[in-house]
Amino acid sequence: MLFQGLSLRLEAGECVELRGPNGSGKTTLLRTLAGLLPMQGQLVESTRLAYLGHTNGLAGPLSPLENLRWYVGLGGSAADEPLIHAALHRLEIGGLFRQPVERLSAGQQRRVALARLLIGAAPVWLLDEPYTALDLSGIACVDGLLREHVAAGGSALVASHVPVAAATRIVELSGASAPA
Repeated sequence: MLFQGLSLRLEAGECVELRGPNGSGKTTLLRTLAGLLPMQGQLVESTRLAYLGHTNGLAGPLSPLENLRWYVGLGGSAADEPLIHAALHRLEIGGLFRQPVERLSAGQQRRVALARLLIGAAPVWLLDEPYTALDLSGIACVDGLLREHVAAGGSALVASHVPVAAATRIVELSGASAPA
């Protein structure tokens, strides 16, 4: 068992940074909380959340605009074009919104994935290594998004090997998990 007796409370307006060495369970915890892995026990309280994992979850042949339209459609909503355009501009992808994602750099693809946070309106963000492939401008952008999200009453649980500037609390996971 990877986690035994784990209790974690994430309050509105809080950004918790998960730290720990590779194999300590950061990704497993986030994937479990996102409902992607089975869990023994139960969540005391559940709410809408946005999960961004190691992979960006983008369709390569589609443009950033088409990927975000599809993402919005998953929730059963019609695409809010001005909101999508604003999110892409905020993540500095506005000039590339019609290019196939597979032609974008890894950092640009990460920015497109991060744009989902701005159009999803989920109060809880679960982010696994959100700074992956980002340059200094992208890192600053993520930090700004996190600060704004928690200032507006949202919360975030962020696994990172890079210090999270917006973190209000740090939770240390230690030890290595057994091979699967």
